[in-house]
Amino acid sequence: MKPAAFDYVRAESAAEAAHELQRRGTNARILAGGQSLMAVLNMRLAQPSALIDISRTADLHYARPEGGMLEVGAAVTQGQLEWRDALSSEVPLLAQAIPFISHFQIRNRGTVCGSVAHADPSAEIPLVLLALDGEVVLRSTKRRRTLPAADFFQGMLLTAREPDELLEAVRFPLAPTGQRSAFDEFSMRHGDFAIVSVAAVADARGLRLAIGGVADRPRLARWPADLRGADLEAALNDLAWELEAQDDAHASAAFRRQLVRRLGAKLVRQVTEPVQ
Repeated sequence: MKPAAFDYVRAESAAEAAHELQRRGTNARILAGGQSLMAVLNMRLAQPSALIDISRTADLHYARPEGGMLEVGAAVTQGQLEWRDALSSEVPLLAQAIPFISHFQIRNRGTVCGSVAHADPSAEIPLVLLALDGEVVLRSTKRRRTLPAADFFQGMLLTAREPDELLEAVRFPLAPTGQRSAFDEFSMRHGDFAIVSVAAVADARGLRLAIGGVADRPRLARWPADLRGADLEAALNDLAWELEAQDDAHASAAFRRQLVRRLGAKLVRQVTEPVQ
């Protein structure tokens, strides 16, 4: 299929993109990498009247440490971040997760912020942002506001972004000394959507375990750093049931629950057990 007719606008700045969103109303959509949006348009699941292209917007094309965060602008691709020399020391969990995202051709075009804005519950970047207690920066012609990742994701492909707001940047906290992290997922083939994805982080604040691909959005559990043995097994089992997994064409609910238990236990051990 082909998309329905739409107007195309190439924004030269973040301010221009915000202005176009405000002027054109709820039927306008932002186009960055287009790796999620174009498929939706081709199937006519969305029929916007206008696409506002920010892919060449210079003031949204940056990734820089600022205020204890790695701030990534809306025009930065996943591939550009993957090739960032300092990423493995700045945000190790993100460096571990990016290679799981589809294939390098997709990462060359897909943007970091686009993945967050799309809010697919199986996507890797939203899961990492949640696990690290990251932030989302939203901009309109009237204001700029910052939301915690936990408040931004609201359901299956649903977020707290207002129709006139541009997702301007996302912020990943820089890894503090002593923080350990791990990421893994199960999919039918490398590059497929994850059936279950898991991110674990252990630091001075305790243990955090984020789960994707099961509920209608990525979910986060916070536990004591010394959770071990039978207590860990019980906590993982409770979490697996709390996520309310559903049967679908790809996996049964029971299989997803078991993946939560197995992958969760594996990653918790990786981030909490003494390094040999």
